[in-house]
Amino acid sequence: MGYALYTVHRNGEEIDAGYSVEATCEEPECSEQIDRGLAYLCGAIPGGDEYGCGGYFCGAHLYTALASVPAHQCSRCLSSTA
Repeated sequence: MGYALYTVHRNGEEIDAGYSVEATCEEPECSEQIDRGLAYLCGAIPGGDEYGCGGYFCGAHLYTALASVPAHQCSRCLSSTA
C-alpha cells in the first residue's frame, strides 16, 4: 500500500487521504494549504485513534505530543491528554 492516496473512515464519513491529497488546515479560521499526509495528521492512525482525532492540521496547529504519546496532536487532543 502506498501513502499517496487512500481512503479513511472518519466520523462516519469516507474521505480521501494521503500526501497527494490537497487540503486546508482543519483548525477553525485557518486557511493554510496542506495535504492529508501523515505529517499533518493528529494522532497515530488515519481516521482517529486513542492519540488523536484524525484531523489534518498545519504546522502552526499541530504539536509534538507528550513523551508517552507516539503522535502529533492538535490543541484539543493535546489538552485532553495533558
